[in-house]
Amino acid sequence: MLESIYNDIISPDVNLIGAITKLVLSLILGATIGIERRRKGQIAGLRTFALISMGATLAMLISIYIPQEYLGLKNGDPGRIAAQVVSGVGFLGAGAIIQMKGSVRGLTTAAGIWMTACIGLAVGAGMYLISIIATLLIIFILVNIERLEQRHNFMWESKIIRVKVHGIIQDIQPLRDIIVGNDVHISDEFMKFDYGNQVTIVNFMIRSKSNVDVPAMFNAIKEHSDPISITITNEMSM
Repeated sequence: MLESIYNDIISPDVNLIGAITKLVLSLILGATIGIERRRKGQIAGLRTFALISMGATLAMLISIYIPQEYLGLKNGDPGRIAAQVVSGVGFLGAGAIIQMKGSVRGLTTAAGIWMTACIGLAVGAGMYLISIIATLLIIFILVNIERLEQRHNFMWESKIIRVKVHGIIQDIQPLRDIIVGNDVHISDEFMKFDYGNQVTIVNFMIRSKSNVDVPAMFNAIKEHSDPISITITNEMSM
């Protein structure tokens, strides 16, 4: 009895016990990745990743089943539907990316969605051990490599520093010097002159590491130019 069940599970042919086992395994592997993403506050979480993994597994099972049952082929072309899964899941990945003016978030989750679909395909093809190893490697990347980046301060952030000052100023080099002096890289800058209110607004697009002392930098700007306001944000606004 147990030997028969085991043979059904490892069989390359599509059967009821093998299909159920593959779907359950892909659910567990996808949910494992989803739990980690949800823990980071991403919208795509446990249910999303579990469904993606199961859906990809089901697509692979169908790819194998159709030539097996309807064409009598043991070596059909199961890659046809699988290829559409790999390309089609890109739409889900795009939905996970939140694009803001000056910042893009969700790329890691989008990559995780794509990889989870591939894991589902692998489970559907009967590559159990490789699927489990791939899941463990994804968790390792998402958890441990992020810790490594934080520990060694490899993480760079894109932000907008907006300085609003009295008067129409022509020389913003002192502001540049203060920002650059705080280990911040200026990618670009935009200025707006409000002649009616005699106000200048300067937007600096910056890249910086997470340990930058933002309050100290703002205080330095305040002491130099006595601004109306200083803000740091992800969104460009003129």
